[in-house]
Amino acid sequence: MLSAVVVAGQNPPTPATLVLRNGKIVTVDAAIPEAQAIAIRGDRIVAVGTNQAIQAFVGSATQVIDLRGQLAIPGLVESHGHFMGLGQSKLTLDLMDVKDWDEIVAMVAAAATQAKPGEWILGRGWHQEKWASTPKPNVEGFPFHDALSKVSPNNPVMLTHASGHATFVNAKAMEAANLTRTTVNPSGGEILKDATGRPIGLLRETASGIVGRAYEQWRSAKTAAERDGDARRQVQLAVQASLEKGVTSFQDAGSSFSTIDLLKQVASEGGLGIRLWVMVRDSNDNLRAKLAQYRAVGLNDHHLTIAAIKVVADGALGSRGAWLLEPYSDSPASVGLPTNSPESIAQTSQIALEHDLQLCVHAIGDRANREVLNVYERAFKSRPDQKDLRWRIEHAQHISAADIPRFGRLGVIPVMQAIHATSDAPYVLARLGHRRAEEGAYVWQKLMQSGAIIANGTDVPVERIDPMANFHATITRKTLDGSVFFGDQKMSRAEALKSYTWNGAFAAKEETLKGSLVVGKLADITVLSKDIMTVAEDEIPSTQAVYTIVGGKIAYRRQP
Repeated sequence: MLSAVVVAGQNPPTPATLVLRNGKIVTVDAAIPEAQAIAIRGDRIVAVGTNQAIQAFVGSATQVIDLRGQLAIPGLVESHGHFMGLGQSKLTLDLMDVKDWDEIVAMVAAAATQAKPGEWILGRGWHQEKWASTPKPNVEGFPFHDALSKVSPNNPVMLTHASGHATFVNAKAMEAANLTRTTVNPSGGEILKDATGRPIGLLRETASGIVGRAYEQWRSAKTAAERDGDARRQVQLAVQASLEKGVTSFQDAGSSFSTIDLLKQVASEGGLGIRLWVMVRDSNDNLRAKLAQYRAVGLNDHHLTIAAIKVVADGALGSRGAWLLEPYSDSPASVGLPTNSPESIAQTSQIALEHDLQLCVHAIGDRANREVLNVYERAFKSRPDQKDLRWRIEHAQHISAADIPRFGRLGVIPVMQAIHATSDAPYVLARLGHRRAEEGAYVWQKLMQSGAIIANGTDVPVERIDPMANFHATITRKTLDGSVFFGDQKMSRAEALKSYTWNGAFAAKEETLKGSLVVGKLADITVLSKDIMTVAEDEIPSTQAVYTIVGGKIAYRRQP
């Protein structure tokens, strides 16, 4: 039975600017869990209730949308993604669905025929564990660069691994970076070489920066106007891609001060069509020097907030860069890589405390998670006067059983990507073995039982920004072959929806503004083509955003 309407304002009420009615509105609010209609005035919700009650808010100028029974939910919160990376992914080779190395070589060959000599060819999304066959020759399943270099002799090529924690490059790119067989591994990185000591083209973790800096040097030759135009195009593409999927808020997992400068400018011009919450990623020295002037909450009508720091503690499981307590089951000589030392992260934690910022540390392996929890616990004890810090661990994918209860006890927020569980599942058992995987891999229920609040996302462009595929993974833990990956850890539909809405807002200290459809909150709403709370599980991935409403305005409408 529908609850009575909850209204704000006088009686009779001032007309709303927008009314949604005749729908199923799931509010993620315990007081009124479900309603038929909602009234909005300006950018705020003013009433939630029955069709009859909300009719009082309809005036001559009110825009009325008949939902025709469709599901409306709080605007989806992408709790961990890479905003500019999403935009960039729309401008480069999409390697996410390639079936093997030969297909990548063919795609680069085609791109090389269209590129000017010296122009860089970029791509992202490949994952060697998902190929139909293992290339030969190889090292750890990674191919040699020779075939790639043959089809692109005049163009440097840089292809980012799906995880973002490894890069494959051709001979021309290595030449541009002066990378040879004598180049030593940087701290926290590895140049993969064959038995003779020749680099095969695979750069793991921080080693990717060797070629990345050469690319940036080439890019710096463009005019300032060209570089600004490229960056603004990325912003536009990222905004559009988000809105098309029903995402109204995006938590950006690490941008430089210069990127933030651009985002502030775009926001001030009214060009930031979603709400962006940005983690600053830079050196400790630069953070100390600049944070005070950059920290900002709710700029441009709550479209831009800079109130967090991002640090990366280790790599990814797929590239064997995740930092483990015990060696990899399929690579006994390796325990992965710490990309920032615990001592450096401890220094960052003090900077976060001094500037009243949330700290968000990427930690995938169980050793990385333990070290970060240790840093957090010491920081919390050093400043007992500071409450409600809401520091986060981004990913928290593989956790020792001894450390799971610490999340709830310390109030650390695990920001996790459900789609990673089903995407990674085919190789998780090989990397970790059954015991470790069952004990601590993507353990959503175990973390929630500890008292932790899990925020959900896709880690785009590591995965596609597809909330419905992610929601499906959250409630099924079903892989592409139909098997279920430790199904006891799946979430209920209600838990999954909350992880994508209110929990995401909570993880950014924004739950008083968004995350549920409550009077007084921002009118950010997603309307879906199917009722994901009741339809058959296998129908969920084909669900589409019909309307994406940001601040009471229709930012996206799907065309029939």
